[in-house]
Amino acid sequence: MNFYEELGYLVLGSRMRRLSEAFLSEINKTYQAAGINFDASWFPVFYLLSKNESISIKELSDTTGVSHPAASQLVTNLKNKKLLKTMTSSTDGRLQLVHLTKAGRALLEEIMPVWEALRITMEELVHTDPESEHLLAAITALEKSFRAASLSEKIGGKLKEINHEQDL
Repeated sequence: MNFYEELGYLVLGSRMRRLSEAFLSEINKTYQAAGINFDASWFPVFYLLSKNESISIKELSDTTGVSHPAASQLVTNLKNKKLLKTMTSSTDGRLQLVHLTKAGRALLEEIMPVWEALRITMEELVHTDPESEHLLAAITALEKSFRAASLSEKIGGKLKEINHEQDL
């Protein structure tokens, strides 16, 4: 058993971050090997725009669960790379609608086969170990649990219990 396995839930965040970083690094290597100038962090924007002609920055933020400033910063970064453009909504002047540029649409066409290969590869990979087959369901359940109750409040309650028991 390694260090991370031994510490269990005490290092859950570290393990998830480490797994995420390793996963995204492998995905970025795939793009590089295919000669595609794309970063995995751009995926949410490109995926949403593969399904919609345009989206607002608020929709991007709400759908992906990132802050509005983070979504806006990503859009600005992709605008600077000439992959996105923004236009004010004709129905609501407060909304900035995000669209792919011609270069962005061309890039989308290049990356879509990578997404399909990734999907197939991951499905094959998780089917090699029965415990892995439930990974996405387990992550979803954990996310729901975190949304249902404040983890920090629950920990605080347990800490009070522990301190109370030690005082007795």
